[in-house]
Amino acid sequence: MFAVGLTGGIGSGKSTVADLFAKRGVTIVDTDVIAHRVTAPHGSAMAAIASEFGASFVAANGSLDRARMRALVFSDENARKRLEAITHPLIRAETERERQQAQGPYVIVVVPLLVESGSWKTRVNRVLAVDCSIETQIARVMRRNAFTREQVLAIIGRQATREARLAAADDVIVNDGATLEELDVDVDQLHHTYVSLAAA
Repeated sequence: MFAVGLTGGIGSGKSTVADLFAKRGVTIVDTDVIAHRVTAPHGSAMAAIASEFGASFVAANGSLDRARMRALVFSDENARKRLEAITHPLIRAETERERQQAQGPYVIVVVPLLVESGSWKTRVNRVLAVDCSIETQIARVMRRNAFTREQVLAIIGRQATREARLAAADDVIVNDGATLEELDVDVDQLHHTYVSLAAA
């Protein structure tokens, strides 16, 4: 099935854009949602995470202690790679399963780290980037997650640059102060383009 990879930096508005496509009957496969599922209480990654990192990284309800793990992987590159070695294969397998079950004219796969991962560009037919300024990202994430400016900048620093994302994109939606109505118009135009491309 024709697949569009939807990406963007933290706080760019990927979820909002994905929701607008979903309103048009497009199947959305969100790798972030899948990542949360495999690290939810007794999720498929949790036994391996407990074995690799210890029980202190498992919350009382059996899910990943996200705050503790975030602090570790931000300070220890090796720990980040060990975590990804556990979670990424599970996320990839689940993503492919959901893609195979997708209904509609095409599927959108939401991949925050699409540019960084390297391999994703070859697994989708087209890349759509949601773009906004870094200051907009910082303001949104501080408001949404109650993170400090320094915490948000640290996350942005680990992601691909804005320039790299735009260079990798076939299509771009600018979400810098756009209203929901304006975003809806942009999504509608792209939706018709993707339906035509999928049909061809």
